[in-house]
Amino acid sequence: MPLGRTTDTPRRDAKTFIAKAEEFLRAAERAAAAEEHDAALLASIHAAMTANDAVCATLLGRRSSDPDHQRAADLLESADERVPEVIQRARQLRSLLKKKNLVQYEARRATAGESTDALERAQRFLAWSRDVVERGGL
Repeated sequence: MPLGRTTDTPRRDAKTFIAKAEEFLRAAERAAAAEEHDAALLASIHAAMTANDAVCATLLGRRSSDPDHQRAADLLESADERVPEVIQRARQLRSLLKKKNLVQYEARRATAGESTDALERAQRFLAWSRDVVERGGL
């Protein structure tokens, strides 16, 4: 599996990535409450991507720096021997990443259902990420 470009990342940085992910998630929740669906969708995706950086730092001591965000999910999958649910979580991340083009590059607006789905997925992914970082002793 191609992992793309990665950056060595000290495990201690995982807590900083979790804090950033929580901030993105709060922004997504505020945008959703204001019915700003594009902003809610994109902030949810950024929350999950940043939470993924925390998990990868914790488990692998590196994070993805590849411009193709799907490589971040590949990197997560490479840690499947350490945490059994990684494959499922990588699928969840991929699902969110597929929506990134919709909101950022296409001339179509995100729907309320799409933003709600993304927010719920990001909330679950971040909760799991916090648990991985805590179990990692950070």
